[in-house]
Amino acid sequence: MRTIATLIAAAISFYVLLGVLLFFMQERMLFLARMPGRQLEATPRDAGFDYVDVNFETADGVSLHGWYVYADNSRGTVLFLHGNAGNISHRLDSIAIFHELGLDTFIIDYRGYGQSEGKTSEEGTYRDADAAWEHLVTERGQDPARIVVFGRSLGGAVAAWLATKHKPAALIVESSFTSVAEMAAHLYPFMPVRLILRLRYPVIDFLARITCPVLIVHSRDDEIIPFSMGKALYKAAPAPKAFLELEGDHNNAFLLSRDRYQQELAAFIREQLENGTGQN
Repeated sequence: MRTIATLIAAAISFYVLLGVLLFFMQERMLFLARMPGRQLEATPRDAGFDYVDVNFETADGVSLHGWYVYADNSRGTVLFLHGNAGNISHRLDSIAIFHELGLDTFIIDYRGYGQSEGKTSEEGTYRDADAAWEHLVTERGQDPARIVVFGRSLGGAVAAWLATKHKPAALIVESSFTSVAEMAAHLYPFMPVRLILRLRYPVIDFLARITCPVLIVHSRDDEIIPFSMGKALYKAAPAPKAFLELEGDHNNAFLLSRDRYQQELAAFIREQLENGTGQN
């Protein structure tokens, strides 16, 4: 009996400890700025692309860093919001794809990532995206109807939020989740995550409010974020909308399905830029 009681006590202690860790360590568990590290490992010049470093400030005074990568005979600009790990130097494959599509790319590191200052937070990522938008429109004088907002994984959540505040030519949400709460419930089904979560990122609610065309991209083989979440995001988004199903894991599906991926992105983006459906 004592052995059973000891096991039960240990299980309860572990459960409580896990709950405490989930409550206090949420930001560290989600924002993986140091995986694999904050140092920039390469630049677009290493891939043969013309670019400039961009330093700009957010509304709350945080200094951010990004790259503006030029494409030949550019048809528009992609505002690229990356996922929760690494930094902009780990996204050269995606920059190459947009370059081949004839699109400039403005990619930024959130506060606390890469060469950007500050400490990462949910509200902070929203402010960072908004500052990047303002840089494109105000400092560079770009027409919102020529800007495509693209977000992958966590970046999809930030991109969807941005599209509720502004009206780009189009929004692309790739390999993203419906909300942190549903994602946490998927990972920790035995925990009362909705009671202890402080991070929200309600992507599915953001999508229901946008007014620009949207493309949802997700792999059926995604081992991190369930394919069903991608389908739920597509269902929540208002028309006009499209869905692109990929093959491959969470981080590499766009490369493993590259030919079809690039063709579908090209067709979707071309239609939005030519039709001018993003205009206010």
